[in-house]
Amino acid sequence: MTRTPDTISTLRDILTHCRTLAVVGLSPQWHRPSYFAAKYMQAHGYRIVPVNPLVAREGGQILGETAYASVADAARALAARGERIDMVDCFRKSEDIPPLAEEAIAIGARCLWLQLGVFNEAARLRAEAAGLQVVENRCVKIEHARLFGGLGWMGVNTRVISAKRLRQLPY
Repeated sequence: MTRTPDTISTLRDILTHCRTLAVVGLSPQWHRPSYFAAKYMQAHGYRIVPVNPLVAREGGQILGETAYASVADAARALAARGERIDMVDCFRKSEDIPPLAEEAIAIGARCLWLQLGVFNEAARLRAEAAGLQVVENRCVKIEHARLFGGLGWMGVNTRVISAKRLRQLPY
């Protein structure tokens, strides 16, 4: 068992090949980091599969996609259409990660991605032993922007310096 290398080439490979992302803890509120990151990834051609039990209970959607109560429920629904989840992107506390790692293993995901500030060594070791690549303490949106040139989205690195606040958000 080897640890997933924390290199640019590894991150680029993951983001190139993992096109369907189950976003665990995706909030329906536009101002939450999970929503912003998922919206960015969706705008860049990724399929977002929301995993939020509260929204799923009401039969709701987030970002135009049906929300599911668990990663397993989402994987079953996608499998019925001949699709699969490539990455389980976790916006949850570190102590909530072990069962999510088990679900990622069970559905045959390629990657378990833990967002900024999220670490769980036991879950990482278990997932890597099962053949998944694991990324800890990184934001999928930030890494995509850094590696694929998306830093211009929302005014970052546009070479335009302004103190004016946008009157309306562009999304």
